[in-house]
Amino acid sequence: MTVRLSMTIRCVALAFALTLLSGCGVDNTLSGSLSESISLEANQTVIARNADALQVTYLVNRDVFVDVVIRLSVSLKGVAVKPGAKIDLAGDYEPGHPRAVVSHAPGGEPTRVLPRIKRGDLSIASGGEIGKPMRGDFSVLFETEGGDFGGGRTLSGIFAGDVADGGFGPLP
Repeated sequence: MTVRLSMTIRCVALAFALTLLSGCGVDNTLSGSLSESISLEANQTVIARNADALQVTYLVNRDVFVDVVIRLSVSLKGVAVKPGAKIDLAGDYEPGHPRAVVSHAPGGEPTRVLPRIKRGDLSIASGGEIGKPMRGDFSVLFETEGGDFGGGRTLSGIFAGDVADGGFGPLP
């Protein structure tokens, strides 16, 4: 009985430690039921922003091609990009203009847009300024209709990296 109890305590402690470790250092991953339609494997993430938008792009290198596995583009109109911010990704920032758009562009093929976001948000854990490290996550549920594929599916992502300047530079 003592051996069985001791073994149970060890198993619970090991499971707890593995749970803690699995949340640490896991950057730039994608998951969700969208994986039933496309591979969500990515080996590079690019974060870019300007005054108008934030874009998180997950890429995978396939020798000759570089695939855009997922690109999440978010309008920043009326939104502050700062640690602790939570941005609602559903709906429009103005009538007819979605707050966020998700696309997929495998190398050598046309870009495909996923359906509008029914529910979802993006959370900024740290950073957000151009040229500085940023860390965050997002989770969405797509509408069942519209888009090229992915209706009714879910997508979640964790991202971390330096924020590139997505601006166009000074106007002539």
